[in-house]
Amino acid sequence: MLKRTLSLVAGLALSAAALTAHAAETLRVSAIPDEAPTELLRKFKPLGAYLEQQLGMKVEFVPVADYPAVVEALATDRLDMAWLGGFTFVQVNLKTGNAMPLVQREQDAAFTSTFISADPQVKSLKDLKGKTFAFGSISSTSGSLMPRYFMLQDGIKPESYFSRVAYSGAHDATAAWVQAGKVDAGVLNSSVWDKLVNSGKVDTTKVKVFATTPTYFDYNWTVRGTLDPALAEKIKQAFLALDPANPEHKAILDLQAASRFIETKPENYKGIEEAARAADLLK
Repeated sequence: MLKRTLSLVAGLALSAAALTAHAAETLRVSAIPDEAPTELLRKFKPLGAYLEQQLGMKVEFVPVADYPAVVEALATDRLDMAWLGGFTFVQVNLKTGNAMPLVQREQDAAFTSTFISADPQVKSLKDLKGKTFAFGSISSTSGSLMPRYFMLQDGIKPESYFSRVAYSGAHDATAAWVQAGKVDAGVLNSSVWDKLVNSGKVDTTKVKVFATTPTYFDYNWTVRGTLDPALAEKIKQAFLALDPANPEHKAILDLQAASRFIETKPENYKGIEEAARAADLLK
């Protein structure tokens, strides 16, 4: 009986070790769903292939349903790395105490949000009093938190200033809502706005930019705090090695809307944490 019990325990231990080894051979990566899932996957595929080559391990993209799901998955070690907005990084870091932002795009050190409207009479936020307005996801740094923070600094409380405040869930959805007349105006990530314009997915004869926020730190690639530090360093160096002079690398960077990647650190997101507390989004 004792032998059978010991054999069973040994077998379970080996199975657990095998599962752990399998997990260690795969880097599980995700991203906040601030664009359509098909677009996120399209943008990630070449980057994933590059990371597999650089790291010598399988890289798997794991889609998530919403922003809180990314936070929870990183905090519970079900993801190894994720593309986060500044606010989602703050949430993960407060939850775990050890999440590590590795790199950001050069423009993420001075990011902005863009206010848009299809109403030619709208020249500033003053012209929107009593009208309808759309943010992206409530957890979005560039689509909600920071625009709201700057509005509050100007004495504008969205819920009492606008006749209706809506949340589209994603930056491209906000642009579509404004163009279709579902709302009088909205705010979105400036980088996504530029991409929509350059790809012809927004009609600039109808939709116009009427304001831009001050700059702030935003997106980054973050790894869970329990990830092997040596692997985290290899990932960081792989991002930093992406060279726009290399055609293959430039194709990857272009899909990430990046000129290049630079190092970042947790301290860069203290301003976002302060903004979130001012907006009562953190307790």
